[in-house]
Amino acid sequence: MSPTVNARDTSAKSIRGARAVVLCAGIAVLDFLFRVERFPTASTKSPMVEFKITGGGCAANAAIAVARLGGAARFAGPLGDDEHSARILEGLAREGVDVAGIVRLPGTESSVSGIFVDAAGERLLATRRSPGLGSTRPSDPGGVLHGVEVVLADNHFPAFVAPICEAARARGIPVVLDIDKPVDICDPLMPLVSHPIFSAEALRAGTGIDDLPRALAAAGKHCTGFVAVTDGNNGAYWCADATHNPEVRHQPAFTVDAADTLAAGDVFHAAFALALAEGRPESEAIRFASAAAALKCTRFGGIVGSPTREEVERLLMSGEPRVSG
Repeated sequence: MSPTVNARDTSAKSIRGARAVVLCAGIAVLDFLFRVERFPTASTKSPMVEFKITGGGCAANAAIAVARLGGAARFAGPLGDDEHSARILEGLAREGVDVAGIVRLPGTESSVSGIFVDAAGERLLATRRSPGLGSTRPSDPGGVLHGVEVVLADNHFPAFVAPICEAARARGIPVVLDIDKPVDICDPLMPLVSHPIFSAEALRAGTGIDDLPRALAAAGKHCTGFVAVTDGNNGAYWCADATHNPEVRHQPAFTVDAADTLAAGDVFHAAFALALAEGRPESEAIRFASAAAALKCTRFGGIVGSPTREEVERLLMSGEPRVSG
């Protein structure tokens, strides 16, 4: 692939039926999921309706979602060498994700999360993050980019993803950044990406502004072009060119009966990145991502509920919702 090729040059790939390649870089976690009617309170018990152990973490989840949606998914990130790490690897491999970019740390445990999901699909989390993973760097940032059309990174391990983002931008490869962890909007990662997408919590924390369209406009002053924020069942707000035209547009959420919102944001980012890699314009990528995330919410099990391409296309054919703004 030529160093100057970007996602918009890959439309012929979709027409030929070849799979677009998306590299997902960042965190991988093992999730212990408990489905309950209501969250337990202090000194009480809550009957468990369902239980699953599955992979988690923004980037690892996104890689699985890309694969489910028909893309060629790769994952790069730091992992320990314990039994939890082995289960994470097994889950990624089972979904057909290329894990050659993983860096294993001897004597280190991978991160785990305990997650309760109630009858309304909302979640309560407790996490254990391994301190040994945060300073890990990729062994070959440029090498993992061979054949990649789009990079999708999260901001949980900046020391690991920053060299990959920098190498990708130097080659003209678009970089989508999942800003899940609240950071200052002047974070050093921001200049290294082409498509930053905030969670509502992260954007409000980073700007100090509650109103999301206003917060997005403020964040856009620190971005080179596109910027977006996801807000659950309130949809997504985005700006195509924050530098020259700060108009904020809104993508309404698809109406579904939510069973589990866990990993919905990860599926959104994965679908958006894959759509870009396939040469779709950003407006179409946002709608495609919204449909994929909505379908994920209808199923319990975190990333286990990620939809297929056929399911997303059927929802998109319903004609609603349309982009406004």
